[in-house]
Amino acid sequence: MNLIIVESPAKARTITNFLGKNYKVIASKGHIRDLPKSRFGITVDEQSNELVPKYSVAKENAAIVKEIKDLAKKADTIYIATDEDREGEAIGWHIAHAIKKDPAELPRIVFHEITKSAIKHALESARKIDMDMVNAQQARRLLDRIVGYKLSPLLASKIQKGLSGGRVQSSTLKLVVDREREIKAFIPVEYWSIDTAFKKDIDANLISHKGEKINKLTISDKESALDIEKSVKADSFTISKIETKKRKSKTPPPFMTSTLQQTASSKLGFTPKKTMMVAQTLYEGVKTPDGTSGVITYMRTDSLNLAEEAVNMVRGVIENRFGKKYLPEQAKVYNKKAKGAQEAHEAIRPTMLDFTPEIAQSFLKPDEIKLYRLIYERFMSCQMMDAEFEQQSITFNGDESIYRASGRKLTFDGFYALTGAEDKDKLLPTLKEGDKAEIQSIKPEQHFTEPPARYSEAALIKKLESEGVGRPSTYAPTIATLSSRTYVTIEKKQIIPTEMAFTVTEILEKNFANIVDISFTANMEENLDEIAQGDQNWQTLLQGFYFDFMKQIDAGKENIVSLKLAKPLGRQCPKCGENELLLRSGRFGNFIACSGFPKCKYTEQCDEDGNPVEKKEQTADEKCEKCGSDMVVKNGRNGEFLACSNYPDCKNTKSINVDEKVSETPCPDCGGKISLKNSRRGPFWGCNNYPDCKFISKFEPTTIKCLDKKCTGVLAPRTYRNKEVYECTKCKARTPKEEIDK
Repeated sequence: MNLIIVESPAKARTITNFLGKNYKVIASKGHIRDLPKSRFGITVDEQSNELVPKYSVAKENAAIVKEIKDLAKKADTIYIATDEDREGEAIGWHIAHAIKKDPAELPRIVFHEITKSAIKHALESARKIDMDMVNAQQARRLLDRIVGYKLSPLLASKIQKGLSGGRVQSSTLKLVVDREREIKAFIPVEYWSIDTAFKKDIDANLISHKGEKINKLTISDKESALDIEKSVKADSFTISKIETKKRKSKTPPPFMTSTLQQTASSKLGFTPKKTMMVAQTLYEGVKTPDGTSGVITYMRTDSLNLAEEAVNMVRGVIENRFGKKYLPEQAKVYNKKAKGAQEAHEAIRPTMLDFTPEIAQSFLKPDEIKLYRLIYERFMSCQMMDAEFEQQSITFNGDESIYRASGRKLTFDGFYALTGAEDKDKLLPTLKEGDKAEIQSIKPEQHFTEPPARYSEAALIKKLESEGVGRPSTYAPTIATLSSRTYVTIEKKQIIPTEMAFTVTEILEKNFANIVDISFTANMEENLDEIAQGDQNWQTLLQGFYFDFMKQIDAGKENIVSLKLAKPLGRQCPKCGENELLLRSGRFGNFIACSGFPKCKYTEQCDEDGNPVEKKEQTADEKCEKCGSDMVVKNGRNGEFLACSNYPDCKNTKSINVDEKVSETPCPDCGGKISLKNSRRGPFWGCNNYPDCKFISKFEPTTIKCLDKKCTGVLAPRTYRNKEVYECTKCKARTPKEEIDK
């Protein structure tokens, strides 16, 4: 019997389907040996100054370790088949130590995809565990432990309990805080545009006036705009130049981790964490017509390489489905230019091209098919012909002003034949040089420059990738940590730093400048890459960081002024009667608490000056339907609600019925009344015939039907990026207000 050890139970089940009775596949369920959770777990050797990690098997992993040990005793050969990245390499090394085997003696197999052919090939080409990759992961793990276990307690002791700092986390937080600082410091600048249309509805841009080039900020006040308007109206125009040029829209590269997360965020609304969870399932194995199999390659990668066999197969599919004119003469090759790319890996692609999204729809869950279609079509399109356009340009010359209009026409759809064209053709009418041109309309418009946009999750990942901060496996958990630690909130896809984020960042900037410095963090990633390649010693890197960092920690303990408020009030706790009450500060302001916390958890509300505030509960005109007691108004994270006054004996709660605002517009689905309602996610408009009719809209709808004839939705007015638009209640397509007004 041969034993294969993988990380995931799902992966184990899939691989088992491919192998005969001579193989037993078992999952370690991730890390089975690691640094201890309850203590630092790193010691310094007094003679060599080396940092020595104290790894141990956690109690919850003892059973699986015993099971692997028992199977290993009976096995002829033990294969380590953990994931192909550094962490997988290190997990394999830890498994060997946990079951008392020499890592150098165990064959190591890797595969980019979990298919029968890939597993067979991996078994035929086993290698040894790569200790350079193991040491790179050990260095990363110890660096993160040093920063996390030494910096986090300092922040908690000086600012607030529960805070944390991290090597990648803190530099990422500084990016978010710096962007918010830019937004707060931004001063809007006034500028004017001269919106002009020539006859035949040709929208044109003013590019020159009285010999001066006109750019976005040239016209700075109303007086100048009105002068130009007057001059243009008095001018006579001739078509001086008509240009037609060929342009191409290049095919997108295949997905790697960062671009998959970004595209899934913008097109599917998935968070990075959700994207990786769904991708993990597609990689480890799902149901297919031929049984359970992995349907995409490994999803943690920063490479754009593609296997030659896969490229040859997709070129055949493209030719059969679309014809030769959609197939380039040579296969397209993409290169990754960002820092630290692992070019030995492969991009994310489907493993079975005959498992099309149309077929997959019958086997995959809704979220799985959405992501699979995205990956499948990106891989197909990256090997298709570019789309081709005819770019049109018309120049209108007047005595004092020059205008230019532009348009384009799709002449060959290329990869758009698969993905669909995102931009519609903007065609210009047929005109001749030398023809006279008349102004149809002209209107000066006032504008103000806008501050930079806050980061979305997709934009932040793109920034981290471009700066070389973190690696594919760290993007999603870093953002999740910032959110869970209440350093940021995510509203309407925007990442907004809290006040605590500013406080922590300012302290780190003053006392731990290297920890929040993007270039320092990126350079550290490059050093880890060098360790993985065998070009640097991991202990040298650790020692160079550790001793300087510990000096910073010691200085921080002395120099950072505590922001914690713990003022004795001279009153005994009414609950325990033993300890004094203290005035403390927390996430939601000042409050009074027992100094015996956590044994005694008594608290009181207080005002800004620390004076106790009597809790006043407003009694509602309702009785509890469960016990008959009065219902009282309470405040929760989602606003006010009703709760039984007999709590905790009765835990009945219900939402508050507010006076409904009824729309004059009938429900577009059933014709009933729609009214403004409240939910945990905010107000919305919903049909009163729910649950028979489930119409909802974030904004009050109108009776105007969606401009897309295939859509049955109606339009609702809203503001989008400071512009008035109408948004469809179903397909969410937005149309500028001026187009609807026409």
